Amino acid sequence: MAKQYDLIVWDWDGTLADSTGMITRAIVKAAEQVGLSPLSAQQASSIIGLGLRESIDALYPDISDDQALALASNYNSNYFANESEILLFSGAAETIKTLNRRGHKLAVATGKSRRGLNLALEHTQLRNYFHATRTVDECFSKPHPQMLDELMDDLIALPERTLMIGDTSYDLHMAKNAGVPSIGVTYGAQSADDWQGLAPVQQFDNFATLSQWLLENA
Repeated sequence: MAKQYDLIVWDWDGTLADSTGMITRAIVKAAEQVGLSPLSAQQASSIIGLGLRESIDALYPDISDDQALALASNYNSNYFANESEILLFSGAAETIKTLNRRGHKLAVATGKSRRGLNLALEHTQLRNYFHATRTVDECFSKPHPQMLDELMDDLIALPERTLMIGDTSYDLHMAKNAGVPSIGVTYGAQSADDWQGLAPVQQFDNFATLSQWLLENA
């Protein structure tokens, strides 16, 4: 069957990796360590997908630069202490390998740091299956379209032949800004209510049905 999409771009946390709970706990703990007003789990998970600086600005817009630096430092310490324990969603590695074998170009666009993504790719042994990656260290944070624009330029893909897959409104809004069709998944950080109006071509409640659709339709 002819490919519908030449390039498939994946968000990482909450889309391929079952990491939203750990990220949420790391943010909540960091705020407590710095002595900031407590965060609920819902508040903390709402910024997953943004870069760390953008996340801090969204959660605590009025804190000082010193507090922001301390929050970022504590978050990183909390996160990297447990990063190696994060698992991919069941079937994710096999799906990536199959899509690669079928000739799709695969990429990652993430709000993670470059260090964080490189460690995740090494831990999951998926580095060789992605043709390009972009992190918030190299590009503007989502929902700015820079990550997708650069990936399409690097991998010579048209917007209409590119698919963005993510679990937050930031992913889908980035896709819309880049003129790229998107898929939303609700098993990560956000529910479908958070991306109403962004018109994903499909949405899925678990990785198994997402994988099946991709292997049959992508």
